[in-house]
Amino acid sequence: MDRDWTATARTLSEALPYLQRYTDAVVVVKFGGNAMGDDDAMAEFARDIVLMKQVGMNPVVVHGGGPMINDMLKKLGIQSQFVRGKRVTDKATVEVVEMILSGLVNKRIVQAINDQGGRAVGISGKDDDLMVCEADDPELGFVGRPVEMNVQVIRDLYSAGIIPVIAPVATGMKDNETFNVNGDTAAGAIAGALQADRLLLLTDVAGVKNKAGDVITQMSPDEVMALIEDGTISGGMIPKVETALQAVKEGVRAVVILDGRVPNACLLELFTEHGAGSMIRSTTPRVRPRRR
Repeated sequence: MDRDWTATARTLSEALPYLQRYTDAVVVVKFGGNAMGDDDAMAEFARDIVLMKQVGMNPVVVHGGGPMINDMLKKLGIQSQFVRGKRVTDKATVEVVEMILSGLVNKRIVQAINDQGGRAVGISGKDDDLMVCEADDPELGFVGRPVEMNVQVIRDLYSAGIIPVIAPVATGMKDNETFNVNGDTAAGAIAGALQADRLLLLTDVAGVKNKAGDVITQMSPDEVMALIEDGTISGGMIPKVETALQAVKEGVRAVVILDGRVPNACLLELFTEHGAGSMIRSTTPRVRPRRR
């Protein structure tokens, strides 16, 4: 038992440089995947977010909710159609999307954070015209691409000690349309507008892998493009790295794609020497083990 407490104290001591490093840093966390449907995983995620706020960081949570949307559409008898892997979102579907994302999912995350002693407020991209979109692809219907970001409401919240939890539903450029926005895309746009220090994309995979199946710990934008071109990065990982590249281009210091199923994944990335997942940033240090 004594050795366990000693190890805990040593871990806290070793984390000090990183705690200092991230004081006042804005960290956008995209939360989604299997962890959203598990109460224990949700509580653990919420505890990590509260800890980040407690030690002086400014976490901003952006979430998805695809499985919950699918369940509700099925219950309502609304058929889902897909074009190139993306859901066609008609008027009936976007109403369900807004109900699930801004209501059920958003408030569940808010409650989980509050239950862990944090102060969270749930909003969507429609609040204060945070995220204004145009149609991403006419074939997809009400699927939006952010074209205008107004992030002062987020700054106001975290400056007041509140953790923003944001549903990726947005306002259209005309006629007060409602758009569904891919969660990763929304998180990247918000991180870029905030000039965030970090964007953490929590997924159901360990990170970007090379042809041998090993996780690539660090990449530059040029290296990412080369891996896409030679087929190493393919399928569902392509939209994630494209989000990362755009965020870095817009001023985010680094983007990390990491496995949200791993306990305390955010803390491992931010507060340990080895980090977690795959980091993408504009410049890659000469010494790879040092992740910061």
